Amino acid sequence: VLTCWLGEHTARSGRQILQDAGIASFETPADAAMAVAYLSDWSRAQRALMRTPSSRSEDVPSDREAVLAIFREVAREGRRMLTEPEAKAAISAYGIPVPETVVAKTPAEAEVAASRLLKTSERIVVKLLSKAISHKSDIDGVVLNIADAAAVGAAARAIEAGVRKHAPQADIEGYAVQPMVTRKQAQELILGMSRDPIFGPAILFGAGGVAVEVMDDTAIALPPLDDVLASDLIGQTRIGRLLAGFRDRKPTNRQAIIAALNGLSQMIVDFPCLVAVDINPLLADAEGVIALDARIEIEPGRVEEAGPNPALAIRPYPSGWDKAFAGGGTHYHIRPIKPADIALYPEFLARISPDDLRLRFLSPRKSFSDQMLKRFTQLDYDRNMAFVALETATGALAGISRLSCDPDRSVAEYALLVRTDLQGHGLGWELLRQIVAYAKADGIGWIEGIVLSENRTMLTMCREFGFSIAHLPDEPGLVEARLQLH
Repeated sequence: VLTCWLGEHTARSGRQILQDAGIASFETPADAAMAVAYLSDWSRAQRALMRTPSSRSEDVPSDREAVLAIFREVAREGRRMLTEPEAKAAISAYGIPVPETVVAKTPAEAEVAASRLLKTSERIVVKLLSKAISHKSDIDGVVLNIADAAAVGAAARAIEAGVRKHAPQADIEGYAVQPMVTRKQAQELILGMSRDPIFGPAILFGAGGVAVEVMDDTAIALPPLDDVLASDLIGQTRIGRLLAGFRDRKPTNRQAIIAALNGLSQMIVDFPCLVAVDINPLLADAEGVIALDARIEIEPGRVEEAGPNPALAIRPYPSGWDKAFAGGGTHYHIRPIKPADIALYPEFLARISPDDLRLRFLSPRKSFSDQMLKRFTQLDYDRNMAFVALETATGALAGISRLSCDPDRSVAEYALLVRTDLQGHGLGWELLRQIVAYAKADGIGWIEGIVLSENRTMLTMCREFGFSIAHLPDEPGLVEARLQLH
């Protein structure tokens, strides 16, 4: 309840009565409206934070080594811009579909390539390949809708003549010959990436095509993305409403667009050397998506830098921390927690005894709200970390170790919980070892935990691990376990 008692002298006593009773009271309607706006914005933000994504960019099948090989070759030649075939090969390795492209060195080779492609395609496209010219359409470097091989050779020769006329200093390295993709009901989209001086890499999505600047229908998001964030990005644009279908147009395959955004997001995470990416147009219809053109710029001196990209404003999922463990005749897969793991918690908590829950949370606990479980699984990996142990055979959650760090990274609090029926086989020790290894690698100075003095199993493990144990003078029954890392 929000109130507004208008006036000066007479309102003071009334406003005081309301506030003494715990009811918010404001001097003007504008102040009350602003309070409502703050509450609404906060609630909206909380709802957004609590949504559970089913897939994230790290789940995209990718071939990082293939892309690294392309970038190394470009850097070896001292280039910043990839050719179109190189750029298409790179995005294809991250799950973004592209048409088959044949590189021809001469017009004669272009004719031969066209003869083969015309066996399965009705029309052919010929594009200029030149490291000195990135916007090919500006100098008539693209010829569409060619029906026979001889015309492909003629088109290649016409492109060469146009380059000699408009950009005589540019080298012609060949021609890209590919099938003409015609999807009558497809929407032209653009996917891109650029570096912001403050927020680092940013992803662009919107209406594409040759008139992208005129349409000015784009939105920006910060990587890493997941399916929820990618869907939000699509929804911020006007063309996003057209993608839902209208009149005789079927809805586009939204999941295919989301997968393309997630693929681009993961490429940005994996390669700090990326300077700019431009995928335009990306055709999207009910069948899926396909990228007809792509431009990528890199920083040659940073090609060998390994991800995750340190320039990201949001820390990505900490990949590379998976491991296998066997204990008590059971095999486990230990990895960083993901938001989708919330589905594993109800069964996990049901198989933990009330006494083990009391030892973990320092007091009896009977239930956990849905919001609390989401907070357990949706982490800011910059400040928090959790490792889950999953039974390899069933995928069931067997145990979890958790770390929560101070902003200055000097101290982090740890916690550990193993399913009651699986205790005594070394899983808790392995989860603690994993969280300590992560804290060391992350530069954290100390880790500490508050333990009930009756929790002898945990205290024994801590002593064997090298923790110092001290009783808390102001908290009878509690002890503090601390381990210095740096």
